[in-house]
Amino acid sequence: MLKPHDKYQIVRNFLFSSVNKEFLIFLFFLGLSGTFWLIMTMNESYEVELPVELKLTHVPQNIVITTELEDTVHVTVRDKGYALLPYLWSKQEKSISVDFKTYANIKTGKGVFPLTDLYRQLYTKIFSSTKILSAKPDRLEFYFNQGQSKRVPVRIIGQIKPANNYYVSHMRVTPQTAVVYANRELLDSIHYVQTLPIKLTNFSDSLTEEVSLYRTSGIKIVPSKIQLTLYTDIQTEESLEIPITAINMPAGKLLRTFPSKARVHFVVGAKMFRQIRADQFRVVVDYNDIAANPSEKCTLKLRSIPQAVSKVRLDINQVDYLIEQK
Repeated sequence: MLKPHDKYQIVRNFLFSSVNKEFLIFLFFLGLSGTFWLIMTMNESYEVELPVELKLTHVPQNIVITTELEDTVHVTVRDKGYALLPYLWSKQEKSISVDFKTYANIKTGKGVFPLTDLYRQLYTKIFSSTKILSAKPDRLEFYFNQGQSKRVPVRIIGQIKPANNYYVSHMRVTPQTAVVYANRELLDSIHYVQTLPIKLTNFSDSLTEEVSLYRTSGIKIVPSKIQLTLYTDIQTEESLEIPITAINMPAGKLLRTFPSKARVHFVVGAKMFRQIRADQFRVVVDYNDIAANPSEKCTLKLRSIPQAVSKVRLDINQVDYLIEQK
């Protein structure tokens, strides 16, 4: 077993052999050149983008912020590389306080935080050698009111198209209304709020989606999202026999048709068909039409149909008739 002294001799002989001496010299000069390159690189000027957090402070309790101030501004700065490293390595964002009382205009319900004030505050938090070049966004503003609000209905905007042979039998919006906060002039012009455009296609099962409400500057909507539930049903073609009724008959006269019933064909959801009744349809013959255009046959008219059905048609349009004296 080798003694510690023997191990040391082996390692020393290996490192200081003629071949390894050259390798160590190469590593030394490589490290030295890398150090010079890094110093020269860090002495160059660079541009970097820094996130700056904005905090709106001293907001009175009776004030409702309808459009929030941007919470983060991305500021582009220029400096030597070694001066920028602390900004890049720091995990803590720089923050700027925006005093509501300083920048809010109570009459207009709007506050503007100028970029010049942002730069002025930021220069106190960065190195004197660092120059601020730009900021995004380049316009910082917020809107508010003193609690004025109204409740308005929610409208669904977009494309809803289920799969072939299916249709939406029922749509549920939760909640159906929303509270809008804005200045009085804006409130008077708002009669409803609408969703962001949606596109729901080619679905056969009932589904539920969370949909955001569309908002503009100066308006706060509560809640900001609604829940949309669509119930589907498969379409089926059905038919019912409906009695033919005479209308506008003169007193003392009776009209009989042959046949006395007409079959009505329609498309309806399979689940909804159980709720469809024959008395929801009305097939009529108008005596005034017969008097104006005498003929061997009278024309049938479909006067009433349930809302749940579509593509309604009669199997016959004309029938024989007989007018009797009572």
